[in-house]
Amino acid sequence: MNSGNNIVIAAFTLNGINLALRLSSYLDARVFVPERFISVNSRLELISGSLSEWSGKFFHESRALIFISSCGIAVRAIAKHVTSKTHDPAVIVIDESGKYIIPILSGHIGGANELANKISSFINESQAIITTATDLNNIIAPDTWAVNNNCVIENPEAIKNVSARLLENLPVGVAVTDQNISAPYPVTLYLRPRVLILGTGCNRGVNPDEFERAAKNFLESSGVSILSLKALASIDIKANEPALIKFAQSHNIPFVTFNSRELQELPGKFTSSQKVLQITGVDNICERACVKAAGENAVLMRNKFIYSSEITFALARSDLRDY
Repeated sequence: MNSGNNIVIAAFTLNGINLALRLSSYLDARVFVPERFISVNSRLELISGSLSEWSGKFFHESRALIFISSCGIAVRAIAKHVTSKTHDPAVIVIDESGKYIIPILSGHIGGANELANKISSFINESQAIITTATDLNNIIAPDTWAVNNNCVIENPEAIKNVSARLLENLPVGVAVTDQNISAPYPVTLYLRPRVLILGTGCNRGVNPDEFERAAKNFLESSGVSILSLKALASIDIKANEPALIKFAQSHNIPFVTFNSRELQELPGKFTSSQKVLQITGVDNICERACVKAAGENAVLMRNKFIYSSEITFALARSDLRDY
């Protein structure tokens, strides 16, 4: 799913622009128009280049694109930018009178259906036109459940099979686990809950590629999926370490740090190192950092492990009762 947070609206008529401005206040969205309408309101921005070029730019930067236009205009604008249901943003079409709100792309994972219903509740006498079969049959789609429960879909190609079986009232195979287990069903959809915290300490200037390889090896040997990582955690003196920042960005997780006092005062049994204590003010960085980041009721799954004397890792799981 697109990681952007902003919503953009494109409008092409005066009625459409007035509706777009109303929606922009409600959704905290930006409104773009052709050049001939740019002077209508100071809040309007220009659709630069072709509409397809504009769509391509915001396909990668936004969580939702709203076209106040015909469906044909929207479809032609986004056609060459569509990739997959796990990456595409929500795309919604609204007629200029605001009567019909139609999600046309990424209804579940991208949240287009949910956004359409939200818009419909805002515009009087409007109707969200939802066409996905699971929604029409009041069945919670597996990809919608995954998004709402902070899970990463490992094999989205299995969604179609699972949804079809749900619609036929047949048993389905879904594994919600952070563990690397063999497929328990003929077709198994793996949903990876974001519950794991990777704690780390490292020498200054560690090679980013080496750190990436070491982290993947550590997680694999721990029997868990890297997709279940919720955060990377360390001490604050590592907050600007390029290898750690790159790893967090590559895996779309936050990189959180704590000062030595916060870590040292954390209650619990941890592997202690006098050398680390003398240098940093805390006797263990990786174990304490991952437990601290995991929060109340955290479980330390794997103790400190040293890679090539430069990198240390530990692994904690946050409270599973959240799932």
